[in-house]
Amino acid sequence: MNDLAPRVLTRPSDTTTDSAVAHAPRSWKAPIAYGVFAAAAVVLFVIGGREGMTSFRLSTDSDLIGIPDVIVPVRATGLVTALLLVILAVIATLIVVRNGRTRLWFGVLFSLVFLLGFLAWAAAGEVLPVPGLLIGAVSLSVPLIFGALSGVISERVGVINVAIEGQLLAGAFASAVLASITGDAIVGLIGALAAGVIVSLTLAVFAITYVVDQVIVGVVLNVLVIGLTSFLYSQVLSADPALNSPPRFAAVDVPLLSEIPLIGPALFRQTIVVYLMYLAVAVVAFAMFRTRWGLRMRAVGEHPQAADTVGIRVSATRFWNVSLAGAIAGLGGAYFTLGSVGAFNKEMTAGAGYIALAAVIFGRWDPIRATLAALLFGFATSLQYVLGIIGSPVPSDFMLMLPYVVTIVAVAGLVGRVRGPAAAGLPYASR
Repeated sequence: MNDLAPRVLTRPSDTTTDSAVAHAPRSWKAPIAYGVFAAAAVVLFVIGGREGMTSFRLSTDSDLIGIPDVIVPVRATGLVTALLLVILAVIATLIVVRNGRTRLWFGVLFSLVFLLGFLAWAAAGEVLPVPGLLIGAVSLSVPLIFGALSGVISERVGVINVAIEGQLLAGAFASAVLASITGDAIVGLIGALAAGVIVSLTLAVFAITYVVDQVIVGVVLNVLVIGLTSFLYSQVLSADPALNSPPRFAAVDVPLLSEIPLIGPALFRQTIVVYLMYLAVAVVAFAMFRTRWGLRMRAVGEHPQAADTVGIRVSATRFWNVSLAGAIAGLGGAYFTLGSVGAFNKEMTAGAGYIALAAVIFGRWDPIRATLAALLFGFATSLQYVLGIIGSPVPSDFMLMLPYVVTIVAVAGLVGRVRGPAAAGLPYASR
């Protein structure tokens, strides 16, 4: 019994030995993805290169320290970035040939170089407001990050949470109605927590107690919540607009930090929901790998039989953590109505729950990595809006699909081989 505990209660990545990594089959996903993007860079930046200058605006008038605009020549920048990308793609190929694998920092470096070349090319002759781009990225990422944290917690405990979309939408609806009735945004926030818990408890009851397929239950819950909220919107909220006029949280500036150039406006001039998101990410990341709660949760998600043997109540642990995951997703839904849009609309989450689920996979079921993945998807959406505003020649249809292209490429190409919690999606009957 004691021999089982260390194996169950350690992180999956820690159990992989160096010899196992050395003898693992080669994965060509990353080099192929790098090669495709390098080829695309050559076509766009060199063959289809544009003339002129691109100005990167790095600060706003309210920043404590002003940073002058950075002006770069489009064609020269394209040539340099394309060359660097080709070199990095070759290096990635050589690493795999030698039975190695590219690290996370390598992918980040490659992405940043490509992004620099793409922004210079797409905004040729225009001024690109980088602070506005980052503010939009953070704002659009908030519900994705809450949803990703919900997915990480739920799947780490062994329950596949496809119902993130329904939890976000239920939170958005409940927060709008309760805040409108009471005139208090805090009450709406509490209502969003409760709505998320209700949806997640429904998932837990069917998946854990009645052993129904977890993916099917999640999809059905999403359809149910979409249909129910759409019906109530048409029959109730549209008939009485007073029920859909919630007060919004005002932005709160953090002294000094909000005046830092570039990142200050994006990170520290936000509403209370965004600051709750920062807290949630920090708490979940710490608790998952540094507390008894995290150890038990990961044990149940990896090896429920062993966890049951050492006295952990598997079903109760799953119920509790799935409920917690739903509450976190509900907060993400509240951001739509209390921090962003200001009213509830039909299907206003627009697939954010599925993007959050992709962020969970891209982030390898780690709260910090999943948060970064959600930020990536939010940045892609914000970039779509900004390039449209400045009149970029990039086709609007391509810009509309950009966030989803990034999602597909990230999950299918750049993430490489991943292994989720071993018991995720598998029912377990406690002894």
